[in-house]
Amino acid sequence: MLENRKTARCSMALTFLGVGSLMLLFCNIIFGSISIPAREFGSFLAGGRMDETYRRIIMEIRFPRAAAAFWLGGALALSGYLLQTFFRNPIAGPFVLGISSGSKLAVALVMIFFLGKSIRVSSGALIAAAFAGALLSMGVVLLMSKKVDSMALLVISGVMIGYICSAITDFIVTFADDADIVNLHSWSQGSFSGMNWDHVAAMAAVLSVSVLIIFCLAKPISAYELGQSYAENMGVNTVKLQILLVILSSILSACVVAFAGPISFVGIAVPHLVKRLADTSRPLWMIPASFLGGSMFCLGCDLIARISFAPVELGISTVTAVFGAPVVLWIMAGRRMGT
Repeated sequence: MLENRKTARCSMALTFLGVGSLMLLFCNIIFGSISIPAREFGSFLAGGRMDETYRRIIMEIRFPRAAAAFWLGGALALSGYLLQTFFRNPIAGPFVLGISSGSKLAVALVMIFFLGKSIRVSSGALIAAAFAGALLSMGVVLLMSKKVDSMALLVISGVMIGYICSAITDFIVTFADDADIVNLHSWSQGSFSGMNWDHVAAMAAVLSVSVLIIFCLAKPISAYELGQSYAENMGVNTVKLQILLVILSSILSACVVAFAGPISFVGIAVPHLVKRLADTSRPLWMIPASFLGGSMFCLGCDLIARISFAPVELGISTVTAVFGAPVVLWIMAGRRMGT
């Protein structure tokens, strides 16, 4: 009976997150500095005729941007969930551990090199560069984990790594000469603007495969959460699983940075919020819930970033920090009180 209640609550939570993400996707398409009339949007959904200006706004600007926020928000939250599982630390995340900053540095270097030679950078090259930067930062964090005794010191080490990478990136961007390179400054602050359907197709291909692999690892992850010894007794190759967790979390965070720049607090806050919502920590539920929760969170934050002071647009990290930082404080306060 209890198991049925838990299953029903998890199903309701997933339904809520899925419907909420879909509704916010539509809101991101409709609302902005120029709002799309309900009649025109209805014609768009029905595949009928509509004003060409509105059609271009939807298909060339807002729809690909909203789709990118959906995919990248989900990837960021899922990356945070994997890192929290790997390090067994509730405030581990790609932004806090410096992984996003390492990816940002690698992408900035690649873009500056290619743009300086007037060469167009492909989506694959950006993802590869971001992945290399993420793995390098993760490698440093793993080395630090062998030198420090507590997870608190490990998190501080990750934050310092992130500051170093961000400082180098800002220095490079600040003194760039080319006008296109200087525009990297807005990207380095995190933004879903400038997305097109080629970007969406590339990120969807990479992320859909990654999420499918992670979902297939739900049972080994569930055993790993109960302790490394328990997982080994259950026949799980923990070394292989740890390597996969590192690689997959790096791919997810790298894809986000390659297209949208570093985005703060989503990877930490969302897994905890969906865990409370679904009242479960089972990976079979947490994996899809984290992805949908991250999508919903980023779609909502991007909508706020666009319409709050339109036509001026806020950086996405500014909005995610406003809503995500209190969650981190709540997590830390809860652990302090032993809850």
